[in-house]
Amino acid sequence: MNDPDLHDDATTRAAIAIAGSAAESYRLVVTAGPDVGKAFVVTAADPSRRLVGKSDACDIRLSDRSVSRRHAAVEVVGGMLRLTDLGSTNGTWVGTTRVFGAELRGGETVKVGATVFTVERDAPVTAAELPEASSFGTTFGASLAMRRLYPLCDRLAQSSLAVVIEGETGTGKEQLAESLHRMGPRREAPFVVFDCTAVAPTLIEAELFGYEKGAFTGAGTARPGFFEHAEGGTLLIDEIGELPLELQPKLLRAIERLQVIRVGGRTPLQVDVRVLAATRRDLDREVQLGRFRDDLFHRIAVARIELPPLRDRHGDIPLLARLFSREITGDEGAVSDELLHRWEDYPWAGNVRELKNAVARRIALGDLAPDPSDPAALASAPEGGPRINARDPIAAILALDLPLGEARQKLVAEFERRYADHLLALHDGNVTRAAAAAGVARRHFYRLKGR
Repeated sequence: MNDPDLHDDATTRAAIAIAGSAAESYRLVVTAGPDVGKAFVVTAADPSRRLVGKSDACDIRLSDRSVSRRHAAVEVVGGMLRLTDLGSTNGTWVGTTRVFGAELRGGETVKVGATVFTVERDAPVTAAELPEASSFGTTFGASLAMRRLYPLCDRLAQSSLAVVIEGETGTGKEQLAESLHRMGPRREAPFVVFDCTAVAPTLIEAELFGYEKGAFTGAGTARPGFFEHAEGGTLLIDEIGELPLELQPKLLRAIERLQVIRVGGRTPLQVDVRVLAATRRDLDREVQLGRFRDDLFHRIAVARIELPPLRDRHGDIPLLARLFSREITGDEGAVSDELLHRWEDYPWAGNVRELKNAVARRIALGDLAPDPSDPAALASAPEGGPRINARDPIAAILALDLPLGEARQKLVAEFERRYADHLLALHDGNVTRAAAAAGVARRHFYRLKGR
């Protein structure tokens, strides 16, 4: 998807027009605590959610010793300020109520540790202040949610900073990582992807750093690792949240020193590699839970980009569907306007990947293809194929064409999230009672709720 004509067509202009006219903005003013008088602005134009805590990695950094290192996160979603507790020690409070997640409209009082904020609604940032771009490299989207990312992406592409790209499965994290590489000074050098979920945990070290002859049974010859393959270019460590804890210090040393030691070797090898990382996990919560090292997180998250899910990218579904149609057939009209209109209201659990699969099926099968936007449809597959309810969450996950382990994990996560929401609704939002009904500790219930 690198046709330059795609940047200026009527579809793109229409998508930019649909994207919206303004981005909401909120101001957090410290009214009590060691940092009284400070104010922090959070807008929908921010490229990722902003962390609150005393860690150097936090955007809203507090000197309050009773605040956790990564205490909470705030972001503007749907015009409201979304507040999420990150498993803090002393809790996050709105007024006199302890919350694990809340959506604020302005006027509320938020307490973290001994620090108290008042939430003020600011004048919105107008969309006219954002570039009228419809893509960054081969990452496409003209929605406000995407356009607010492009200025940051432009700057990061020209640097050698480590970047963490976050987002749900199928949002295009690898595509954006490659765009950062192709739009930067390392574009002529290799772009190499190492997927932590595609390699057995016992083999990750040898694959990343390489190994010497005789290092283990079967190592008949020496072999360079992914760091060496990426020499002069960019190494994307995909799904870094799955990296075993015992290997994280070795990765940290390799990134800090730009040196690797092959398995079975003793001599450090110097490498010139830019490291990008991608994850669908909430690394802030993984750090809090002790499953991801704080020092490694701090080293790789010099900059962070959070790709929005497709359901939050207003106007991008027709744009992307037409681009996929043109890519597959040369004709962007292969999917009807009527169908695209219905697809705009579908939540797309599999994000851009699911949309692309839906377009490909529609082109290949025509009216025989299942329509994910039809809640009642039991769509008939080609002769001999299964009948699938397109609203069935299992069907939505099957449509992603994931490996078994990842598909199973996604299905379990979806069940646990819905189960937690169901119990919360039964118990009027009381987490303590909901956790007791589930028969799990409150901390574990919070993890289920946050999936």
